[in-house]
Amino acid sequence: MELSDAKTKHLENIANRIRQSVIEMLVEARSGHTAGPLGMADVFTALYFHILNHDPKDPDWQERDRLILSNGHICPVLYATMAHAGYFSVKELKTLRRWGSRLQGHPERERLPGLETSSGPLGEGLAQTVGMCLADRLERGKVSSRYFYCLMSDGEFEEGSTWEALMLAGREGFHNLIAIIDRNNIQIDGYTENVMPLEPLRAKLEAFNWQVIEIDGHNFGEINAAVGEAKAVFGRPTAIIAHTIPGKGVPEFERQFEWHGKPPTHEEGRIALKALRTLSGRIKHDD
Repeated sequence: MELSDAKTKHLENIANRIRQSVIEMLVEARSGHTAGPLGMADVFTALYFHILNHDPKDPDWQERDRLILSNGHICPVLYATMAHAGYFSVKELKTLRRWGSRLQGHPERERLPGLETSSGPLGEGLAQTVGMCLADRLERGKVSSRYFYCLMSDGEFEEGSTWEALMLAGREGFHNLIAIIDRNNIQIDGYTENVMPLEPLRAKLEAFNWQVIEIDGHNFGEINAAVGEAKAVFGRPTAIIAHTIPGKGVPEFERQFEWHGKPPTHEEGRIALKALRTLSGRIKHDD
């Protein structure tokens, strides 16, 4: 998966547009999560516009890779990315959290083409992904070419079910399971290391027979290289610890755990969009 300088700039521009869409969605809905969606926009952009084997025109294509969102509360970035990738109209993003909308506050699989699971309660996504890998092995054997990407929050490692799934995946050695952990160090009650320390997270994962790669979650080259390295290993799953900045792109929001679970007001949204549009101009100027 080669990633040229021109493609990197292209991805940076897409990620910026996705962040702007996230802000517009949240302001319109007056409800939802801000920090995580902004922080994970680069990872989602890399996946949907460069890495994933998928087809927006045929969401149920049998040969597609599967993307399972475990931390469903960051779904604004999933919806925005899918819309910009062509799964549905960007205009529909403004219906986030409305009564009857396909874009609920947590994803519901049967409402929207391209969603693999429903998610909300933390700690379930990895177990769901492991189940899919088991089913895939029964169907295709150990040489399956499909990859299963589980996107997770760091806070949900406080859930016991996550560790049960880690154990089973490590024992089964699913080479086509790639977990991408949003290591943004915040959760709704504060900073993770104050609420329930996770470190040394890498050593813990390695003890469960996982290959572990740590990256800057805002560096497209590192995201791409990490997935490539994961695909080069056979016999065990891979966890990519993506170090991200919650609220990325909006200085007033960055690294503030208070933005985990609240939306911007109209004025805060105006400030955020101004910051993102200024950044967009810098990206285009550099290009």
